[in-house]
Amino acid sequence: MSLFLFKKAFLAAGAVLIVSTLVFGRDAISYMRTACASTRQAIKGEVPIEFELQRARDMVANLVPDIRKCMHVIAEEEVGLEHLSRELAQHDSKLSQQKQEILAMRSDLNQEQSTYRYAGRTYTSQDVRRDLAQRFERYKTAEATVASKQQILAAREKSVVAAREKLQGMLSAKRDLEVQIENLDARLRTLQAAQTAHSVQIDDSQLARAKKLIGDLNKQLDVAQRLLDSEGEFTGVIPIDTAADIPEDLSRQIDDYFDSDSDSADSAVADAD
Repeated sequence: MSLFLFKKAFLAAGAVLIVSTLVFGRDAISYMRTACASTRQAIKGEVPIEFELQRARDMVANLVPDIRKCMHVIAEEEVGLEHLSRELAQHDSKLSQQKQEILAMRSDLNQEQSTYRYAGRTYTSQDVRRDLAQRFERYKTAEATVASKQQILAAREKSVVAAREKLQGMLSAKRDLEVQIENLDARLRTLQAAQTAHSVQIDDSQLARAKKLIGDLNKQLDVAQRLLDSEGEFTGVIPIDTAADIPEDLSRQIDDYFDSDSDSADSAVADAD
C-alpha cells in the first residue's frame, strides 16, 4: 500500500511539474522557488514571538550538554596531566641516579685497574666497560623517552589551556544569549502592555453621564448650604459668645424713660378735665 501511495505522489508531483513547465516555460523552476520562499516567509510570519522566544531558550538550554562534555574532557585531561607529571618526576629521579652511577664507573675506569669490586663482588675491567657501555645506552634511551614525554606533557598542557578558553567562551556566550533573551522578553512584555493600553476604549457617553451626575450633586449640595445659611445656621464658623455691654447710667435711663411716660399721662388727664 505504501508503494502505491509513493507512486501516486510521484505521479502527482510529475504532473504538477509538467503543467508548470507548460504554463511558465523555462521560468517554471524560478516561479516554484519564489513560491516556496514566499510560503516559508508567510508561515514564519504567522509564528508568535512568544513561541520563537521559547525556541531560543530551548536552543540555549541545548548548549548545556556540550558544555558538560567539554568540562568532562578537561577534567580527564587534567587528571592525565597530573599522572604524567608524577611519572616524569620519577623518571628524572632515576635518570639522575643512573647518571651518577655512570660517572662513578667512568671515574673508576680511569684508574686502569685490572679488577674492580662492587657490592661485594669482583669484576674485570672488561666487564666494567661492557656494563658501562650498556648503562650509557640505556641512559640515552631513557633520557630521549623522558624528553619525548616532556614534549607530550607540554603539548597536552597547551591543549588543556585551549580547552579551558573554549569552555569559558561557551559559558560567556551562553550567559550573553540568556541576557539577550531576557531583554527581548522584557521588550515584548512592554510592547504587549502598550498594545493593551491602546486597545482599551473608554465610553465617552458613560464618562459624560458621570460628569453630569457629579455636577448635579454639587448643585444639590450648594442649594442645601444656601438654605442653612439663610436660616442662620452657619456651618464651619466657630461660635463666639459675646457678653452684652451694661451702661453705667442704667438707673438714670430707666427713671428718665418712665418719668417721661408719667408726664405724658398727667397732661392727657388735665386736658380731659
